[in-house]
Amino acid sequence: MSPFMVMDIVAEAAKYDDAIHFEIGQPDLPPPPGVKRALADAVQRGGFSYTDSMGIAPLREKIAEHYRRSYALEIETRRILLTPGSSIAFMVAYQLTTEAGYSIAMGDPSYPCYRNFAYMVDCEALQIPLGVENGYCIEASALEEYDADVVHISSPSNPTGTLYPPEKLRSLCVECERRGISLISDELYHGLVYEGRAHSALEYFDDALVINGFSKYFCMPGLRLGWIIVPEKLCRAAEIIAQNLYISAPTPSQYAALEAFDYEYLDSVREVYAKRRDYLLQRLSKLFDISVSPMGAFYIWCDTSRYSDDSRSFAKELLENIHIAVTPGVDFGENGTKTHLRFSFTGDIEDMREGMDRLEEYLARR
Repeated sequence: MSPFMVMDIVAEAAKYDDAIHFEIGQPDLPPPPGVKRALADAVQRGGFSYTDSMGIAPLREKIAEHYRRSYALEIETRRILLTPGSSIAFMVAYQLTTEAGYSIAMGDPSYPCYRNFAYMVDCEALQIPLGVENGYCIEASALEEYDADVVHISSPSNPTGTLYPPEKLRSLCVECERRGISLISDELYHGLVYEGRAHSALEYFDDALVINGFSKYFCMPGLRLGWIIVPEKLCRAAEIIAQNLYISAPTPSQYAALEAFDYEYLDSVREVYAKRRDYLLQRLSKLFDISVSPMGAFYIWCDTSRYSDDSRSFAKELLENIHIAVTPGVDFGENGTKTHLRFSFTGDIEDMREGMDRLEEYLARR
């Protein structure tokens, strides 16, 4: 199992008081104001007991309402399972759809924990090369070449910020259904979309397993609360897995999340990140080749081959010499990742300006 290098970089960057953080994928904005009040109320009322393993009914109803509003989908609340963060939701999804020896198709590059989760359930991480030629999307035609039992996608993607166009998502869903392949869709960055519109896999495939959570768009990473929507036939199995794996999601977090669906506030969050994206993209494009402009999430995927063919050592060099922390591409797979860095725009523009000024000056004399 490979290390999650970005966390090692966070630890190294903490040694420098003047470090500029482009490495971490964590929102710096506060959650909707009502979340803080609801959290305090939950604690005051003594909300420290377990809840139902599926999660509290009012929050599952709020999530169902969110799908009606965002995607015009009617999702039964019994299909919605609250989890201690979206990472555990991935583990639940893998437990529901795999057996030892199965192959899970995923993009290369993609979020590194996918591979590690596959290894944890004794499955093969079948990495499909993604690039400009396929829009950084797993296409339906790839299933003719790769013998997968499960397909795991993300839209918007980490690390590229790319979004599945509706026609590609529909085609992949249809092909998975035709072949009897389980589809897991990571939709954690929905809401943080700056171009186009995010579509849920559930719009095209009712048996898809869809994962989302409160860490990114809702600005609640430390409350560790995610959700997974499972097919009707897997509801009881999901409940049993939850009972054994974690009993229930954190109780105060669930009550706090009841106030998370403040769409006026969330629109302002998206606008802040859109401005940051535009600023950082403009600065980085003068230094690196950027093959794809991020449509969502908060990352920019930069080709650094004119400076280095070893993204790990290049990231270390930048941290040690100018105290800017970035994530090496090799954290995300093997396909072209040695010549890429991921920059996150989760800091304010003034901090990013200081970091970019340092980077421009350093590269000019390097």
